[in-house]
Amino acid sequence: MIEDNLPQFIEAIDFSLIQAWAGNIFSGVMILVIGIFISRRAGQFLRHTLTRIGGFDKTLIPLAASTVRYAIMIVTIVAALGSFGIQTTSIIAVLGAAGIAIGLALQGTLSNVAAGVMLLFLRPFQAGDWIETSSHSGTVAEIGLFTTIITTFDNVFISVPNSAIWGATVTNHSRNTTRRMDIDIGIAYSSDLDLAEKIMLSLAGDDRVLASPEPQFLVVNYADSAIIVRLRLHAHYDDFFKLYWDLMRQLKPALDQAGIEIPFPQREIRMLGNDTS
Repeated sequence: MIEDNLPQFIEAIDFSLIQAWAGNIFSGVMILVIGIFISRRAGQFLRHTLTRIGGFDKTLIPLAASTVRYAIMIVTIVAALGSFGIQTTSIIAVLGAAGIAIGLALQGTLSNVAAGVMLLFLRPFQAGDWIETSSHSGTVAEIGLFTTIITTFDNVFISVPNSAIWGATVTNHSRNTTRRMDIDIGIAYSSDLDLAEKIMLSLAGDDRVLASPEPQFLVVNYADSAIIVRLRLHAHYDDFFKLYWDLMRQLKPALDQAGIEIPFPQREIRMLGNDTS
């Protein structure tokens, strides 16, 4: 009996519809495969291209590459679903509802995204800056949508959520091109202040020391065992630390050669007893 109804069943099948559905499925799969490939390649190409552009802000490179990649992926998904016969308006409505649900479930993650956007927009720091917060200190390697990558001075990798940085007080040591340097040292009360001034200002004759503002010699405090004097000068940020260590290394030999003593704390103890005389 099945054999008798088989020809009628085959005749009832709309092979054109099956063929159309097969074509749509194949098209959708191909769109997904090609779209994923293009999104990855486009992100890599954009990152590589922007890195080679000298004037482009390195802070924006990861964000630009990620934005292009995700944008192509979204267009790819919408196009693939459209090839299956699903209306675009329905897709957008579903994505909108899904976005609301995901947003409620991932409030913490979205706060990191919002903080990342604010960091990129207001620019309290950028890639390559030395920053310091209440819990971290180091050089900014990358500002992403979710986290900021910091490399410490001992070359430790730290990934900090953007919301944690946005809500903290950030000290940017690299924002200004010049920095003031104060070097304090104690000299003996018997020392000649004029000679000490001459010696310390001679050290400020280094080519890396800025002529303006002019270097200064200051008497800071009269401490218990020494007169605290200060050499104040200004230098470019790139020269700051190397100059500081060089001057610290040169200061003591220069004072020693001039006969200026650098005292150390001393206490004089007197024993009081009955006067037997």
